[in-house]
Amino acid sequence: MSSKRYTEEQILKVLGEIDAGASMASVGRSHGIGLQTIYGWRKKYAGMSQSDLAEFKALQEENRRLKRIVANQAMDIEMLKELQKGKW
Repeated sequence: MSSKRYTEEQILKVLGEIDAGASMASVGRSHGIGLQTIYGWRKKYAGMSQSDLAEFKALQEENRRLKRIVANQAMDIEMLKELQKGKW
């Protein structure tokens, strides 16, 4: 089974087709997507619009940036503790 990578926009389009009344099985067949994948997408992207998706992406990027900052600070603190002990 080949793995495909769908963009969030494509995922929202597929979910929009299902919300419009098409059956999951027929949409899955037409796009080559398994039902479990569709259920996972619905769980993650349920009720999301394009603007919600843009905000979601921005929040994910901000979260990633903040985690990187915290990790760098933790490394700096650990380094300073080691220097203070004189074990360098």
